[in-house]
Amino acid sequence: MTCAACAGSVEKAVKRLPGIREAVVDVLNNRVQVMFYTSFVNEETIRETIEDVGFQATFMTDEANEKSTQVCQIRINGMTCTSCSTTVESALQALQGVQKAQVALATEEAQVHYDPKIINYNQLLEAIEDTGFEAILISTGEDMSKIQLKVDGVCTDHSMRLIENSLRALPGVQDLDIDPTLNKFSLSYKSNVTGPRNFINVIESTGSRCYKATIFPEGGRDIHKKEEVKQYYRSFLWSLVFTIPVFLTSMVFMYIPGLKHGLDTKVVNMLSIGEILRWVLSTPVQFVIGRRFYTGSYKALRHGSANMDVLIALGTNAAYFYSVYSVLRAATSEDFKSTDFFETSSMLISFILLGKYLEVLAKGKTSDAIAKLMDLAPETAILLALDSEGNVINEEEIDSRLIQKNDVIKILPGAKVASDGFVIWGQSHVNESMITGEARPVAKRKGDTVIGGTVNENGVLHIKATRVGSESALSQIVQLVESAQMAKAPVQKLADHISKYFVPLVIILSFSTWLAWFLAGKFNGYPKSWIPTSMDGFQLALQFGISVMVIACPCALGLATPTAVMVGTGVGASQGVLIKGGQALESAHKVDCIVFDKTGTLTVGKPVVVNTRLLKNMVLQEFYELIAAAEVNSEHPLAKAVVEYAKKFREDGESPTWPEARDFVSITGHGVKAIVRNKEIIVGNKSLMLDENIAIPADAEDMLAETEVMAQTGILISIDGELTGVLAISDPLKPGARDVISILKSMKVKSIMVTGDNWGTANSIAKEVGIETVIAGAKPEQKAEEVKNLQASGHTVAMVGDGINDSPALVAANVGMAIGAGTDIAIEAADIVLMKSNLEDVITAIDLSRKTFSRIRLNYIWALGYNLLGIPIAAGALFPSTGFRLPPWIAGAAMAASSVSVVCCSLLLKYYKRPEKLNALEMQGVMVENRF
Repeated sequence: MTCAACAGSVEKAVKRLPGIREAVVDVLNNRVQVMFYTSFVNEETIRETIEDVGFQATFMTDEANEKSTQVCQIRINGMTCTSCSTTVESALQALQGVQKAQVALATEEAQVHYDPKIINYNQLLEAIEDTGFEAILISTGEDMSKIQLKVDGVCTDHSMRLIENSLRALPGVQDLDIDPTLNKFSLSYKSNVTGPRNFINVIESTGSRCYKATIFPEGGRDIHKKEEVKQYYRSFLWSLVFTIPVFLTSMVFMYIPGLKHGLDTKVVNMLSIGEILRWVLSTPVQFVIGRRFYTGSYKALRHGSANMDVLIALGTNAAYFYSVYSVLRAATSEDFKSTDFFETSSMLISFILLGKYLEVLAKGKTSDAIAKLMDLAPETAILLALDSEGNVINEEEIDSRLIQKNDVIKILPGAKVASDGFVIWGQSHVNESMITGEARPVAKRKGDTVIGGTVNENGVLHIKATRVGSESALSQIVQLVESAQMAKAPVQKLADHISKYFVPLVIILSFSTWLAWFLAGKFNGYPKSWIPTSMDGFQLALQFGISVMVIACPCALGLATPTAVMVGTGVGASQGVLIKGGQALESAHKVDCIVFDKTGTLTVGKPVVVNTRLLKNMVLQEFYELIAAAEVNSEHPLAKAVVEYAKKFREDGESPTWPEARDFVSITGHGVKAIVRNKEIIVGNKSLMLDENIAIPADAEDMLAETEVMAQTGILISIDGELTGVLAISDPLKPGARDVISILKSMKVKSIMVTGDNWGTANSIAKEVGIETVIAGAKPEQKAEEVKNLQASGHTVAMVGDGINDSPALVAANVGMAIGAGTDIAIEAADIVLMKSNLEDVITAIDLSRKTFSRIRLNYIWALGYNLLGIPIAAGALFPSTGFRLPPWIAGAAMAASSVSVVCCSLLLKYYKRPEKLNALEMQGVMVENRF
């Protein structure tokens, strides 16, 4: 591979294969990393596909696999515009061992995929700091839990070593870092072996038992944002202290006779008191308060790039140093009357600081969704101690962050569930709307799972914790939303491309403006009456040049996309629609064709056996025992329905022990085979029986036809090569499915159903919901192929599914939408996860993406339009005809306002409301459910 075009052709070819989850091409290191599902494609097929494109492909000799990739999150302080984020991103991408690096300006964070065998996270931090920005590690992505403890009472190095040795001796402790200045111990550990309470017990029992351990106060994103807001606010207030007197002496007091006389009093030659005052007052603003702009400019220029700080530094320096020159010349001349621009530099810096303060304040609100999710976790939990018989012997209130795996937690009515787990005692209803978006409380009893952060409504529950810390559902949702907000939308490339040339172009335009006006004045290109009485031609030209430099705003362009994506994904999460990044949002707004799976997507996904017909003399209990023994190993909803029905014939009820099944084979999209009690059992559809050369009698054919007419699924059972029985399984439609398809039609989105079920059943269901195009009897790879055919015909395709057999099509589609109640593989393969498992959320996802992208377009129109209109006005385009000129300090205020306006425009998305038709549909569904 020689260029990006080569990498693009390889990536495109590999991604078109069925079962490809992700393909990342590294053109610099001549390699491609592919994550795929082995049941659909193998390594050799991938290699042959790459060679078909025209490149030589060989497998890497080292043990490179999924585990050799870690994801590191880093906070970056000091970035101001797209140019800054691009500089950092380029520096990270250039490091050997870095597979992918994303830097988000809106969140001020980087997400780096790297190979820990080649590079470590400390080298990543050094690379960022070499570009001139502060880097703080958030997480390393290692498969470990982490906690930070503060230990009071440690006063000597010996005490520190004693505690360190005690902690390192604990099984499960992976790593330990100590910050002696803060008495902070940072531990990495395996959560299934040990936990934070064990660490605290060990610390407090070490030595003379004089140590006290607590969880170290977190210094997360919120604290950093608040500190940044405070810094800008303080800087702005201090700048006002100096700028207001400068403004008054130059713009107001000059029109008050008594004060004017005092300020015009000469000190040395033509140097006046007013000029000295303005010089003294503007200097701290320029060099102390405005120091951040010099620092930012130096860091950017050192790495061959230019950012907003460069424009501000050049503009304010031009005004300040020309003023210094003018004042010094007045002090050494008896006839030179100086005109200074000290108010321009100080007011410019003040307005820019005000703009940055408002921008940071508004940007903080774009991540409210994450803050709200994190606030769902309760602060405390009631830990139960049980005896050997399961009786409660002690209760203790603890910090919820100290919960460990297998702890038993008591949940009182009205309290939040402290951890993911399952109920071991009690029954209640739990409100899960804050996690899943499902409004109705869910009944919970012994054996049911609960999610941390949800609210227990009316009964007392005892739960056993199964997933804690970063493994919890709440943490994973937060991580997913954070990753989504990190990922760039393809439309962001426009801003990135413009930012490379924006600042250099503005500097050239600014210099050209000054030169054009200066030469025009020098050679009498305009009447002398155009020049204000307090200026000469050079000063007028200088003001125009400075105005051009400071009015141009690269920040607004850089914030146009990421702020809208952040708010859009946050709003989606609050509505139960998890959108995995800008790419998914951008693709979803273009969708004009949706492919629906049937079982579990259009239907409820909880099929039940409604009819059984035996074709041979056989005891029904034995018949179902043989089928259940084979089907219990399958994840398919139909298999689960058969096993559930078979339980009715067993005395051991809910937890029966089925006969052993040997040589189990699952034929995806067809059925299963196994040997049970030395009999060959085949359970599946008609095509599986024909493939196995099993004859299908006429009465079986008749029953299959009957089931199809009634929109049921017919399952055939063969024992030792003979067809023994036929099962009819019914899966009711989801409420509102027909209305959803109708609303999609009104949105000009075509609906298609692709299912592995037979034609008759599929067609009946399709007619019931209003879908005209049906593809039945499709295997997983055929579903993916159908998606690709639709894409080839010009459609932007979304696939909605819930099962393992849908994952190739979910990957192949432009947008994969997984039903939240579906399998982990389907959810992993999808771009959007519908947490409530409601079809209505398909419409919400598309509508939200359309609203978000209309907001992004509006942001771009404003950001580009502002610069395209503002720069000519600042350059004096209106001056010849109207006499209007834009003073530099007003130009700077306009520049600051443009960034704030873009962020505020994105924030309006927080008031997004679903289409009215959906609200009416949901109310109708609730009424129907209540009636039943």
